[in-house]
Amino acid sequence: MQDADGIAILDYGQAQRAARQWWKSETRREEGHDTRTEPFTVADAIADYLKTLERRGGKSVYHTCRAAETHILPALGSLHVAKLTAKRIENWHHSLAEKAPLARSKPGRKPNHRKFDRSADGIRKRRATANRILTVLKAALNHAWRAGHLTSDVAWRRVGPFKAVETARVRYLSETECVRLVNACEPAFRNLVRAALLTGCRYSELATMHVADFNTDAGVVTVCESKANKPRHVVLTEQGQRLFASLTAGKLGNDPIFIRRDGGIWRKSHQLRPMLEACHRAKIKPAVSFHVLRHTHGSTLAMRGVPMGVIAEQLGHADTRMTEKHYAHLAPSYVADTIRAHFPTLGIGGDETVVPLRHEK
Repeated sequence: MQDADGIAILDYGQAQRAARQWWKSETRREEGHDTRTEPFTVADAIADYLKTLERRGGKSVYHTCRAAETHILPALGSLHVAKLTAKRIENWHHSLAEKAPLARSKPGRKPNHRKFDRSADGIRKRRATANRILTVLKAALNHAWRAGHLTSDVAWRRVGPFKAVETARVRYLSETECVRLVNACEPAFRNLVRAALLTGCRYSELATMHVADFNTDAGVVTVCESKANKPRHVVLTEQGQRLFASLTAGKLGNDPIFIRRDGGIWRKSHQLRPMLEACHRAKIKPAVSFHVLRHTHGSTLAMRGVPMGVIAEQLGHADTRMTEKHYAHLAPSYVADTIRAHFPTLGIGGDETVVPLRHEK
């Protein structure tokens, strides 16, 4: 009775196309795919990626979420993923490196910024941070592409990270600095510091250890909750075994090994202030973070000639690439030994007697 308008009234061809679209939508729904009709945005991609990351049991969900909420969603969240261009992503990536770093601020308050360090190392750090945030965005977009929300991943594949911004320079403590630091700690925190130096474990790994994780027969301690979400066994030296034996004596298997001075357990960021105070008392300048104790353990093993594979196993690295990046330059090498054995002194070593020239008036 009326002409077809493609919306309320369909002709035969339009009805066929609508039926095919309905059939395709129902098939995708049965297969568990998303059947939304509204445009898929960057915010949708981030939300889907975080849900998948949480289901997989990823340990970095919180930090990934914070990075997305702070740096990705305000600038790109409302954009349709299909309309993202390489130029748009590249401009956003470069703008991250040009912003001053954020400082801690109270919830609901305007974000604070630290002073921008314009030195070469300061610029390198900002670019390294921008690269890590770009990795989060790419991971979310790749997840959306694999889920079928996009037909191409060319836009973000064309955007590369800043080059030569990751440094292999690792701060570690000397033996005398270790002694001064341990002596400067209050007793409860001292146990935590000694354990970190003797095992190379992260703060979060030590804070969640229980008495049952220490095996006196094998001389190892088990890390059940690691960053890679894989348990590992950390070998203890005789000194380490004595430390853990003294800390676990008379305790039940489900009791925490390390407790605070008030009897509570060590939680996130509880180590920051005691570490800063201990560094100040021990005269370690600049002050180091708790993670440097892990680097000290790895560096000490490397300088003693321990193979990179063994160090990687002890520290819980997935392979030797990260271990070699941070510690290979400290290991004894044929090249270094040969140069030191054959290069002459040239008389400029600094141990010769130096006679100052007399200036004639």
